[in-house]
Amino acid sequence: MNKEFRLPDVGEGLTEADIVSWHVKPGDTVEINQIIVDIETAKAVVELPSPWAGTVSALLAAEGDTVDVGTPIIAVEVAGSAAPSTGGETAAAPAPAPAANPADGQRDSGQEPPVRQAVLVGYGVKPGATTRRPRKAPSTRPASYPGTPSPHGGSRAALAKPPVRKLAKDLGVDLGTLTGSGPEGSVTREDVQRAAGEATVRSGYEDAVTGTGPVIAAAPSLSGTEERIPVRGVRKHTAAAMVASAFSAPHVTEFLQVDVTETMAAVRRARELPEFAGVKVSPLLFIAKALLVAVARNPMINSSWDEAAQEIVVKHYVNLGIAVAAERGLLVPSVKGAHALPLAGLARALDELAATARAGKATPADLSGGTITVTNVGVFGVDSGTPILSPGEAAILAFGQVRDMPWVHQGELAIRKVTTLSLSFDHRIVDGALGSAVLRDVGSMLEDPVRMLAWS
Repeated sequence: MNKEFRLPDVGEGLTEADIVSWHVKPGDTVEINQIIVDIETAKAVVELPSPWAGTVSALLAAEGDTVDVGTPIIAVEVAGSAAPSTGGETAAAPAPAPAANPADGQRDSGQEPPVRQAVLVGYGVKPGATTRRPRKAPSTRPASYPGTPSPHGGSRAALAKPPVRKLAKDLGVDLGTLTGSGPEGSVTREDVQRAAGEATVRSGYEDAVTGTGPVIAAAPSLSGTEERIPVRGVRKHTAAAMVASAFSAPHVTEFLQVDVTETMAAVRRARELPEFAGVKVSPLLFIAKALLVAVARNPMINSSWDEAAQEIVVKHYVNLGIAVAAERGLLVPSVKGAHALPLAGLARALDELAATARAGKATPADLSGGTITVTNVGVFGVDSGTPILSPGEAAILAFGQVRDMPWVHQGELAIRKVTTLSLSFDHRIVDGALGSAVLRDVGSMLEDPVRMLAWS
């Protein structure tokens, strides 16, 4: 029995996701709960497991495609299966909950009202409850499975990666007319270039798209230097969140230069302690701890503005957000309950969360629920910045690179380790006095880390 697995709502109320990479191919045998595909939602890359054991008969969406929730993405031949699933032998997820999802247009007005689709996490979204931005243009990919001949004759849908498809479009080559020389008959860059009769590609194309290969001079007919990158997944979500934050919360940023010589000595000492064995200890750990102490002393800095209720929500817990520059864009996972962690526990949590985010494995839960954020711009070799608030938070602390600078220490000029702190805050909640008090409090503890002990 051939079953089609529809793209599920993974618990975020999403309406679409991008196919990042397939872990299986037609003809492969799969087991129940075996990971078959990675998808990218507005927040994270999520692994989807197979709901059945059987043989993959076809992949119904290609890598790089944006797919609507409820759209079939893979077909699996299942031998000796139980009663077929509702909605034409489809299932939305391996969960045992019923998945009633008949195709649009097949539901009469006298039938039962729409039901929610089964999801991997949470309850999901009611059909028709969300809206989707209009697509710029309809998909040109034929409805037939990738790599199979079209039933209507003529061009067929060829297997090709997104960069190859873009190159073919730029060169005016119809992929459906080519015989691929790559794995599983996929069309390669060389196949496209050979078909186009071109000896070169657009200047910088390989480096920009694949990250490999030399930069080759452009042919006269391909002299353009523009590149268009689709805004999807994490980057689209980040852009929308930053615009919403910048134009809804009145930002104020204050700066403070701090002598962190003693903090750098504490970092070196902590690396030698057995409690920190196997954990990366950096100035971020002590800056995060100083911020947590400052929050305990000034709770209003750890709050949010409820526009609908016209209330300020003061949170007596801290989910500490850490800005991470990952391959797919800026991610801000948060350490839940950071206020209750000892220094060694905070170090492990920061280390593990940053590694998970950089590997693209951060979950939607990791990326939500933050109450205040720290960002390290010093790793990029800059001294300071004016960070934008994470939506729903009242403050974000940035720190720059630690530099050797002349500094008056104990009445004498000396070379000290110095960094610049910058605190952006929502001026609806935090006035200049409170913002200054928090920033000065953090700076004092970094000048003398022993000050943190009273609140540890």
